[in-house]
Amino acid sequence: MASLYHVLHISRQDMLARLDDLDLTSNNLANVNTIGYKRSRANFQELFEDATKSGTWIAATQLFVTQGALKQTGRALDLAIQGEGFFAVRLPDGRTGYTRDGQFNLDAQGQLVTAAGYPLIWEGQIPTDATDIEIDRDGIVRVQQGQTWRAVGRIGLSRFSNPSALQEFGNNIWLETPASGPAQNGSAGNGRWGQIVARALEQSNVNLAEEIAHLISLQRNFQMSVRAFQQTDQMINQAIHLRRA
Repeated sequence: MASLYHVLHISRQDMLARLDDLDLTSNNLANVNTIGYKRSRANFQELFEDATKSGTWIAATQLFVTQGALKQTGRALDLAIQGEGFFAVRLPDGRTGYTRDGQFNLDAQGQLVTAAGYPLIWEGQIPTDATDIEIDRDGIVRVQQGQTWRAVGRIGLSRFSNPSALQEFGNNIWLETPASGPAQNGSAGNGRWGQIVARALEQSNVNLAEEIAHLISLQRNFQMSVRAFQQTDQMINQAIHLRRA
């Protein structure tokens, strides 16, 4: 009986883990068209208790920061990163968030902000009388005032020694963690920092075919765990009835 209850516990743990993995996969599929989105994967680990296997659990969620395809938009404030790096933004609670979503706009104060309204952290300011904006691959921002063009600042990038360990914040923003290491701030196009491509946006790196294949595999694994759970439950009921008889 004890071993049967143990099998029941393992099946239950496996079902819960598959449900968590399903949430991650569903989130990847939902964001297949989200600008700058990076897909995540669940990393499983076996549970052991008294040298006995006790099922599986999700030990960590891994972020994949592989490059997404770039799409030209023609809009001056659309920025994509080619290579390593993130845009740094100021969150409402004062923390610094990091994103690859370069859909920027100018707010009423002339600040560059994300679609969610988070201000971009950069060295410079857009003059209120600027009639046009150009941003170089190295992040230099130039504006046109009358007939004159002049540089007004520079957009830097932040990179991490282990970006796959960044923590999701929401609104396509990630936060640094002890595992990711502190942000290393630098100039675009310098060393290991990527280049900024103006008038373009980076597409999601979600591979639709891979995610659907993983979803099908998840469904089959979940069904196997449910079947094992149900059959073990029936065996326990039969054992109980035999004992009473």
